[in-house]
Amino acid sequence: MDEESRVNEDGDVLWQLASGFAAISMIAVGGGIAVVPEMNRLVVDVHGWMSNERFAQLFALAQAAPGPNVLVVGLIGWHVAGFTGMMVATLAMTGPAGLFAYGFSRMRARLAGAAWLRIIERGLVPIAIGLIFSSGLILAQAAAQGAKVAWLAVVLSVGSTLFVWRSDWSPLWVLGAGAVLGALFLQ
Repeated sequence: MDEESRVNEDGDVLWQLASGFAAISMIAVGGGIAVVPEMNRLVVDVHGWMSNERFAQLFALAQAAPGPNVLVVGLIGWHVAGFTGMMVATLAMTGPAGLFAYGFSRMRARLAGAAWLRIIERGLVPIAIGLIFSSGLILAQAAAQGAKVAWLAVVLSVGSTLFVWRSDWSPLWVLGAGAVLGALFLQ
């Protein structure tokens, strides 16, 4: 492939990363974790940049690292187009949503006490919960597809969810247990 074709292809990929993640950022009610299924659809189904298994691995890596949940976007960008892809994907995911949140907070300050605003905010709660639940479902399915012992992936997903939900222990215990069980059973 000649240099000009490679540059055009890289530009197309960067544009696809930017436009895809900018659009996703605008529906991220409940945070970045709520749009994981849409991220998965974009990078696995639409563009074929990676497999479901690789997506689940990048998500797990991002969750193990300190920092915000949106770190997965940078890892996806890095996987697709290196350092430039990481920067483009991260800015596309955080920029529009950040500007929208800033504008909304300014508007909300002026409309504090409006009954219709409280109704809208309460209506967004079940939407956020549903989006976050669907994220967990997509990730559990991706983990089960890549696992040699699919039942173990399902048991780990359900057990991890219950543990984090019902205990006061750190979620890092779940990550550690998952790593040990994965090393023992999924070789």
